[in-house]
Formats: sequence, structure tokens, C-alpha cells
Amino acid sequence: MRTRETKQVGQGDGRTLSTGLRQEFSVRDVREYHHGSPFRWVLSHVCVYFWLPVLVLLCAVLENFAYSSIQVYIGKAFDWIMALEWTRAELVQLALIMLVLAVVQGLTGLGRNIGVEFLAQRIERNTREELYRSLLGKSQTFHGRQKIGDIMARATNDVRMLNLMFSPGLMLIMDSLLSLLVPLVLIALIDVHLLLVPICFSVGLVVTVWDYNKRLKPVSIAQRDQFGEMNAGLTEAINGIEVIKANVQERYELDKFVNDARIYRDYFVKMGIIQAKYWPMFVFALAWGAAFFHGLYLWRLDRISLGQVVAFIGLFGTFRFVTFISIFSFNMVQLGLASADRILKLIVTETELDQNEAGMARRIAGRVEFEQVSFGFDGQPVLEEISFRVEPGETIAIVGQTGSGKTTLTRLINRIFDVSAGTVRVDGVDVRNWSLESLRSQISTIEQDVFLFSRTVRKNIAFGRSTASFEEIRRAAEQAQADSFIRDFSAGYDTEVGERGVTLSGGQKQRLAIARAFLTDPAILVLDDSTSAIDSRTEEEIQTAMKQISRQRTTFIITHRLSQIRWADRILVLRRGRLIDQGDHKELLERCDEYRRIFARL
Repeated sequence: MRTRETKQVGQGDGRTLSTGLRQEFSVRDVREYHHGSPFRWVLSHVCVYFWLPVLVLLCAVLENFAYSSIQVYIGKAFDWIMALEWTRAELVQLALIMLVLAVVQGLTGLGRNIGVEFLAQRIERNTREELYRSLLGKSQTFHGRQKIGDIMARATNDVRMLNLMFSPGLMLIMDSLLSLLVPLVLIALIDVHLLLVPICFSVGLVVTVWDYNKRLKPVSIAQRDQFGEMNAGLTEAINGIEVIKANVQERYELDKFVNDARIYRDYFVKMGIIQAKYWPMFVFALAWGAAFFHGLYLWRLDRISLGQVVAFIGLFGTFRFVTFISIFSFNMVQLGLASADRILKLIVTETELDQNEAGMARRIAGRVEFEQVSFGFDGQPVLEEISFRVEPGETIAIVGQTGSGKTTLTRLINRIFDVSAGTVRVDGVDVRNWSLESLRSQISTIEQDVFLFSRTVRKNIAFGRSTASFEEIRRAAEQAQADSFIRDFSAGYDTEVGERGVTLSGGQKQRLAIARAFLTDPAILVLDDSTSAIDSRTEEEIQTAMKQISRQRTTFIITHRLSQIRWADRILVLRRGRLIDQGDHKELLERCDEYRRIFARL
């Protein structure tokens, strides 16, 4: 196994290629983010656009300074009017100053909002791209263990929560923090003795907000997890709607979803109860009254003027914003960090396979060798001590009871799975020493459960070779006996097949998959019961085409059809994960009891 490392590339633009995590797919010249913790991961995304937070902070400081200064000038105007020591020019000058401050407040507030929104949108975009790239690099074993609905919830809703965490979440927290600090500075400039109540209030605010977040955090995390669970159940039900209707289980699925939704709702209720017991607003109310009393007390002592009392109360009133907005902003940040944790867990999950970019990359001749190969899932053996050798151009049929490991055996060739013991070689080279991209691009698999994308027929056939010309696509379709039914469609090769090919019959989907395999011209072809949904006449025509192309490539056939078994050069007989015999049809009928039992049922 190769050592884990981080390669530096593209030094000119400060980008790196992250290879710290084992993966089957990666993109060069991409930024590397810190995966130590959700907070540090989000921070590493922010640092990519470091100038935006600087701009936002500068605008926020100026905006809060302008707003707080207006309160100070209101106090000065009050003193002038009370003392009758003012002129019209002085009042006009004071009004102009306040107008300028109001304009500065408006413009800087606009700049702050624009900067935060740009930052939030770019972080959402980069996070979504990083997550999707990570999912493409995960192994089949990883994806087999995941709930599709939960992954979709993380890739959509959780990523969106990161955006909301910044705008308006962190923006409000930053703005409220500055609306606390800037007035404190201006209050100190009026008279340092006025800081007594504001400082006591600030301590009380920190303590109560800390307690609020402590109680809110576990509920926020549980709420995000429950959303993923609810979404996973919904996705599973929609994907299996045909089975649900066939078994009349609509009521059961509805009750299950309603129960999941009820649990999700209950977390909102718990959050509402915590928010209802929001002590900072009570602390602010007491502190505001104490501040008013303290200001008047200092005025009676002639320490400050009445106008300064007015300015002080106006400045203290700005603390209401930080107190009130905390109930929303900290909740958004908690939800955002909970979402970041869920996303990061997907990204950092190690997979079993590595793409081995520096591995062997050349044209495959087609020699395949299994040497004492064993494989298992989660400690349960599936294949044990399998050994055989296939020469280029040979056609091998694999037969056995259901669950004997036939499909798993072929998936070890293109490294969908890696062996637990032993060695699989292609052209004499251990498959783990091949470049994964080079290996898989030359091995094509046609499975019984064909997957088609919600695209045109032309794009589905050309999926493995997007540069193919229309003539090449049409020729592949003809070989797969698909051209005739494609031309019957109103849009021909430009017909949209619908999600997962729902608009096509089983036989039509299989023929499109066979055409896709023909077009890629693989060195090794795996047919996993690929003609099960095709009528006998069409199957015979396809087999004729397969025989022609299989002369130039190694072919593995997993089937229970006698016509295909007879066609093979050699037959492998599996029983409970072991290779019990191999040979041609006639030899196995004579000496292999297991094969005779299989043949008797065909």
C-alpha cells in the first residue's frame, strides 16, 4: 500500500493537490482545506478569501462607529439647546455632521452586507464542490454503506446551512459584538465612571449567552441528524415506490415518515423552549434601568452634563441589538457548525482504495490471473483461495448458486473491491499497482440491473467515451441490436430516457448498456447476466455480435443460460465462495456433480 502524502502543485497560485486521504478519484490543482475539526475546516475555507472578512470587518467598524457617534452628537445638541448657547450656523454644522455619519453608516452597512454575502456564497460553492469531489473519490464499499437520502441532505441542506451561518449568522454576531465594543469606547470617552453598569452587563451577557449556547448545541446537532434520517427514509420510499404499492404498504410508509417528521418537529419545539428561556434580555432590561439611574446620579454630582446622560442612554440602548439578535445568530452558527461536522465526516472518511496515479498505465492485453485470492465483507468470507488463469481473448463463463460470489469475483478485477488475501494480476501486474483510471477505463461491465442517466440515448451510449462521433455511436447501437428501436422514437438518438431509464423496457435498457460497452472497446468485458431481460431472438443476434468482438478481448460471462455457457472457452464453477472445478461444458458434465445439478435446472 502506498504511503499517504501531500503533493504540492501549482505553486504560482498557492493551490495544492490534496492526497492526504485515500481516494479513487482526485482533481489536480485544487485547494487543500484543513480537516482537523469543523471549525478549522470552515476557517480554512474563509482564508481562501481573506480580503473579504477584512473588508467586512472594516465596514462593520465604521458603520457601528458612525451610528454610535450620532448618539454622542445628539447629546451635544441637547446640551446646546438647554444652555441656549447655540447659533444657527453651529446647528447647521451639527446637522451636517450627523447627516454625513448617517450616510457613512448606510454605505458601510451596504458594503458589509455585500462582502458577507459574497463570502457566504463562495464558501457554499467551494464546500459543495469539495464534497462532491470527495464522494466521487469514495469506494463502492463506502457508498454501499451509506443512506442515499442522508448523503443528499448533507450535500444540499447542510451545505446551505453553511451559507446561512455566515449570512446572516456570523455577520450578526460580528455586528452585535462591535455594537457592544464601540459604544463602550465612546462611553469611556464621556466619563470612565459610566463604564460600571456596561461592564457588569457585558459580563452578565457573556455568561448567559454561554449557557444558552451550551443548552442549544446538542439540540442543534440532533436536529441536523434527524433531518438526514428523515430525508433518507423519504428517498428510500420514493425509490422503492413500486415495491411499496405492490405490497400495499403505503400506510406503513406514511406512518414511518410522519413519525420521523414528528421527531424532527420535536427538536424545533425543544429549541423554542430554550429560546423562550433567553435570560440575556432580562439581564439587559435590569442593566438599562441601572444605567439610567447611574447616569442621573453622576449628573446630580455634576460629573457629567444632562446631554451626556442622554448620549450615554442612547449608547447603552445599542446594547439591545446585541442582546436580542443573539437568540437568532448563535442558533444559526450552531446549526452551521453541526452541518459542517456532518459534511466533514463524509469528506474525511477513509476508503479502502487509492487511485495510484503513478501506477501502471498502458494498453491491456487481457491476461487475468487469480492467485490464492480471498475476500470478505466486514469479516464475513465471500471468496476463499480462488486460483485460475485466463489468456487474452478467452471467454470464461462463471456459474454457481446464488450467493456463491460470482459477481464479487469479477469486481476484484477492476478493483471495485480489493482482495483480502492473495493477488489478482492483469497482464502479469498486480491490479493494485495499476493506475486505477487506466485499469477501469479498459474494463467494461454490463450488469443485469442497468443504470441509465436522465439524458438522451446518444449521451447514455457515449457515457464512457464522450468524444465518440455519431457514426461510432450508431454502429455500437447496431451491434447491440438497439438501433432499430431507437429510430422508432420520435426524437431518435436525441430522445430523453428519463431518470434511471424509466421510459424504456428492461430489454431496451440492457441493449443500450451493451452498446455503451461496445463503444468503449474494452480489453476486458464482464457480462453479468446482461441478457436476462432480452427475448431469445434478440439475444441470439446480440450473442453473434458479442462473439465477433470477444475474439479480440477477454470476456467473463455470469449467466444461467445454457446457450451462453456452451459458447464459453472455459467454465468456472463456484460453490460457497470456492472454485470447485473448471473446464469446458463436456468435461464438467462428466466429472462435476455441482455443475450437473446446475445444468439440470437450465
